[in-house]
Amino acid sequence: MINSFSANTTIFRKKPLIDAFYPPSVNKTSTRWQQLKQKVLAPFQSETRREQRQALVSRNENLSPLEKRMNHFLNIATVNLGIAGASLFFPPLILATVPLLAYLMTPILQLTYKGLVKQRRFTSYTLDALLLGGMLLGGFWYTATIGLWVLMFSRKLLVKSENNAKQNLVNLFGEQPRTVWVQTEDGVEVEIPFNQLQIGDVLVISAGQMIPVDGVITAGMASIDQHKLTGEAQPAEKGIGEAVLAATVVLAGRVHIRAERAGADTVAMQIGQILEKTADFKNSLQSRGEAIADKMALPTLGVSLLLLPLGLNSTLAVLTNTFGLKMRLFGPASMLTYLNLASHHGALIKDGRSLELLQGVDTVVFDKTGTLTLEQPTVDKIHLCDASAASGISDDDILRYAAAAEAGQPHPIAKAILTAARQRQLQWPQLEDAKYEVGYGIQVRLTDCLVRVGSSRFMDIEGIAIPAAMQAIQDACHAQGHSLVMVALDDTLAGAIELQATIRPEAQALIVDLQRRGMTTYIISGDQEAPTQRLAQALGIDHYFANTLPENKANLVEQLQQQGRSVCFVGDGINDAIALKKANVSISLRGATTVATDTAQIVLIDGTLNHLNYLFDLVQDFEATMKTNLLISTIPSAICLGGILFFHWGVFAGILLTQATLFTGIGNSMLPLWKQKSRQDVLIETKDGTKEIAKHE
Repeated sequence: MINSFSANTTIFRKKPLIDAFYPPSVNKTSTRWQQLKQKVLAPFQSETRREQRQALVSRNENLSPLEKRMNHFLNIATVNLGIAGASLFFPPLILATVPLLAYLMTPILQLTYKGLVKQRRFTSYTLDALLLGGMLLGGFWYTATIGLWVLMFSRKLLVKSENNAKQNLVNLFGEQPRTVWVQTEDGVEVEIPFNQLQIGDVLVISAGQMIPVDGVITAGMASIDQHKLTGEAQPAEKGIGEAVLAATVVLAGRVHIRAERAGADTVAMQIGQILEKTADFKNSLQSRGEAIADKMALPTLGVSLLLLPLGLNSTLAVLTNTFGLKMRLFGPASMLTYLNLASHHGALIKDGRSLELLQGVDTVVFDKTGTLTLEQPTVDKIHLCDASAASGISDDDILRYAAAAEAGQPHPIAKAILTAARQRQLQWPQLEDAKYEVGYGIQVRLTDCLVRVGSSRFMDIEGIAIPAAMQAIQDACHAQGHSLVMVALDDTLAGAIELQATIRPEAQALIVDLQRRGMTTYIISGDQEAPTQRLAQALGIDHYFANTLPENKANLVEQLQQQGRSVCFVGDGINDAIALKKANVSISLRGATTVATDTAQIVLIDGTLNHLNYLFDLVQDFEATMKTNLLISTIPSAICLGGILFFHWGVFAGILLTQATLFTGIGNSMLPLWKQKSRQDVLIETKDGTKEIAKHE
């Protein structure tokens, strides 16, 4: 009884059991009693005392329904314990505890009825009912009273710890200020309540303040700590035109931010809503414990009946410690702990089952483009046409003209060209006018010539001939998976810039770590075989699939599963959605701004692979915690059985042992989170008045 009664949190969410644990009449009676006390006692209370009481009432209103119900039952158990204590001096009082004991055991009887009559199963709740009935019929009223009080107290601690863990998880990104400073149209800064903020308002955020909205910087520069949201260790430098997210902190600088999303529409609040749904998911973890407990129910009953010759006390003692039952309680508590830890490190786990499924993964499949490679390519080579070389045009000249044309363009190819020009410390002239052909290229007028930069098709449209030698270079580039950007001066092709995909800097170490764990790695790519093979060799990846259409990625994942593999698919694009759903575990790098629409079970919020190794470490630690919990749940049962056989333990000793087990298991489940909190980052002010992150031990 002690085990099952304290095990399953979700039973309190089902309406019949909610009514059983906390009947509506109790709610109404409690409300009337509070109203009566307010009327009678109000004239005798000072204003300060009344404010203090009001604050206490407000705190009580913030309690979850489950906490309120547990307070209710703990109060009843406390009253019952007091009556039992008084019965030591006046023995007939012990009879008064029986009705309250019967009331407290009502939920267990309901669960027993559901199992035996409706589900036609012999469950652990049947053992609970037998234990309770045996204690009442056998006259173990005093022991039952103490046991139920300890149970209610430990249950309250568990619910409080679990609710706090869940609340911390859900509120991790949901903090909002009461007021914000905004800049009016005439440039005046005024403070307004946060709930009056409108989309399009310009907020003024200074060092040390949290950004309360998603928006774009319109003025100023700042160093912004995003580690709470993305898990990034280093602050991000942000300037005009760059996006910022709510729940991040300005460490240094001062910025004006145009609000684009606020309140429930921000990325932070969307993450909080997803985490709330995830935190409510406990079925898989509880069912594992329930399966163990139900499987052991009949053997436990058989053992208890074998000990019947030793007396009813020994028989009931066996029922106080059912093997493995407390896993129904420890599993959900551990899950919430590790969901918290993952979110602190930039990994949003949408489905609690992923914690268990990741442990069994033996094959990791990566989508190539955007996952193992960055969106922005790099300049590999610069090719000159023969005529250009003869006229004295250099590689730097080609790159300088291309940079002048692409300056101010937002697409990845432009960024790659500008990055290469800056690395060579080139200066490029200012353009006079520009004409951009979407998808093909750009045409700009400089003081000395007309520059065209774009694809070979763009050159054809503009009537610029491509020499045969350059056409051969383009064919060779495409065979390697590289792209070629043509550069024409006036009406003649001058040269071309060869671009290649950029391997993520963290990819090499990640692959080495995965293989150290004994995992097989694959690449799935839509590119041709040569570049895909070259990437696999560069990273040391075991296998690859090239020339794969988006709709066929899921088929390849399914083929691996049919071979008996447990597949984790890591992708970044919408065209990976089917493969993400087909995999045993799916991980996306699409980043924080897509968490609400991403189909993956896990989203790496900073959009990199940096936290993937940590994620696998986390699930290993989670499994180790679950194994420890299983030992904590089962070893005391064996100890109890030995105590009954060799030391003639009774039901009272069994109850004390099972409650000690509860405290131990709860502590073990919450320990990783407590360690994390002891090392939390805190914001400190340096001598020059700026803010920085420091470790708080």
